Amino acid sequence: MARRILIGIAGGSGSGKTLVARTIVRELGSDRVVVIDQDSYYKNLEDVPIRDRDSRNFDHPDAFDQQLLEQHIRDLLDGRPIEQPIYDYAEHRRLPETRAIGEHTVIVLEGILIFGDPGLRALMDIKLFIDADPDVRFIRRLRRDLMERGRSVDSIIRQYEESVRPMHLQFVDPAKRHADLIIPEGGHNQVAIDLVKSKIRELLRERGVDPVPAR
Repeated sequence: MARRILIGIAGGSGSGKTLVARTIVRELGSDRVVVIDQDSYYKNLEDVPIRDRDSRNFDHPDAFDQQLLEQHIRDLLDGRPIEQPIYDYAEHRRLPETRAIGEHTVIVLEGILIFGDPGLRALMDIKLFIDADPDVRFIRRLRRDLMERGRSVDSIIRQYEESVRPMHLQFVDPAKRHADLIIPEGGHNQVAIDLVKSKIRELLRERGVDPVPAR
């Protein structure tokens, strides 16, 4: 079988990466596309005292197990199944359970720092950077962490000031130079989404896979 397609979606926290990924899945079909979230590959802090876990910098490249992530992406591109970690954001540890992922034609990798690793970046067929205003990103992050991750307002603001914003300026925003396409407004930018869909269909044809009908 022809080599699978890897789409990288980077951008700041709360920029709209997940919406773009979900839009691609909706357009192409979940039987063809699987989404891999870089956040699932945070290093396991189970051996760190729980009172010290919140103070870790989760927006620095060293927070992620990049070696395991790259190996899993290579496995998926070669058609081999993986057992993806499941991360508990409330306790900052990996759960004993894993997510079994089998063969898919298109792999969508999303995460704030996926363009920072040259080896991982070299595997990508399409590199997208989702751009959004800082205040929009902060509000989205605030809502998400309150509703989905059991965080307090004070802890979210403190983390944003101490690590999220400075790491965005140091690592995330400069990585946009590696992107093939910078998308403002994320998944709401239908023109950009249509361009991405057209490129995916072109890659599928080149690799001898029946392209997805245009919608």
